[in-house]
Amino acid sequence: MNAPTGNRRVGALLILGIETSCDETAAAVVARDADGRGRILADVVHSQLTDHAPYGGVVPEIAARAHVEILDRLIERAMREAGVGFTDLSGVAATAGPGLIGGVIVGLMTAKAIADVHRLPLVAVNHLEGHALTPRLTDAVAFPYLLLLVSGGHTQFVAVEGLGRYRRIGTTIDDALGEAFDKTAKLLGLPYPGGPHVERLARDGDPRRFDLPRPLMRRDNLDFSFSGLKTALRLEAEALQPLDDATVADLCAAFQAAVADVIRFKARLALKRFRELTGVARPTLVTAGGVAANKAVAAALAEAAADIGAHVVVPPGRLCTDNGAMIAWAGAERLAAGLVDGLDAQARARWPLDADAAPKLGSGQLGAKA
Repeated sequence: MNAPTGNRRVGALLILGIETSCDETAAAVVARDADGRGRILADVVHSQLTDHAPYGGVVPEIAARAHVEILDRLIERAMREAGVGFTDLSGVAATAGPGLIGGVIVGLMTAKAIADVHRLPLVAVNHLEGHALTPRLTDAVAFPYLLLLVSGGHTQFVAVEGLGRYRRIGTTIDDALGEAFDKTAKLLGLPYPGGPHVERLARDGDPRRFDLPRPLMRRDNLDFSFSGLKTALRLEAEALQPLDDATVADLCAAFQAAVADVIRFKARLALKRFRELTGVARPTLVTAGGVAANKAVAAALAEAAADIGAHVVVPPGRLCTDNGAMIAWAGAERLAAGLVDGLDAQARARWPLDADAAPKLGSGQLGAKA
């Protein structure tokens, strides 16, 4: 496994990336060529979905234990698929937060051990930076661009101005969008994870049957709120118990239509604000996170971008959700800029991408969640 393979190029970087922030265990090997272009040599993800499905959500202790059991084998598989050994690597990168702290510790400590044993630079990556930089790996997008991160844990607009330069211009003040989808599904008795089930049933439902609210649709506000929308849906569902299949489909359709309206409105406003901030005439809007795969959300973003004359980039679905390739790429970008971390790098449960932004959610001893 440690035999030289010749896969490294002059001026290129070869990075092992490790991701364990939630319920996916992931390892990848990514090359950053001398011209700044990226190539994924291996990208392996082990989903823990079946482990958590009986509980209707991710159980942190189960997730951490699963990472411990699978991570070494996953790294070995990624290295084998890439055809490289540890002596070929330029460095090792791992998610250091934000995320479920037990899982983050597993990945980061594994990366530290590899870095120490093989005398490799360590890069402790912000998981959100991994998402933010993915379009530079997949589409060679140039700075600056606007990121909409829509996942189970985060919903925010971020102006990506350069490596390490992130300006949050809007965020959720309560539930993240992915969380709202999953909680809606649970209210309606749908399996976990709920987002795909809500989307599937919404296709056959009537979105006009229920008049659900569109929270925070004010012209001067880029923040999101989905808690009230979820509550309104719950009240409608409780008034109609027991629910038949048609009513569940109609509720899903109404919920998704409300979400799409909010996303469309906020995206138009965010693109205008981003253009004012940067002076970029035709801005690029990038989406990442599991909810980016939702077709109604994607259509709403495309409509907003067309109205503003913007360009939309959506990385492949497997790179929008949690994966090791985005962590390896963020590590490669940081290593190319001379940014490395010591073996004393700390795991963090919370780590906002824009450290200077005022907390909107979860401030306190652990720091801001958003």
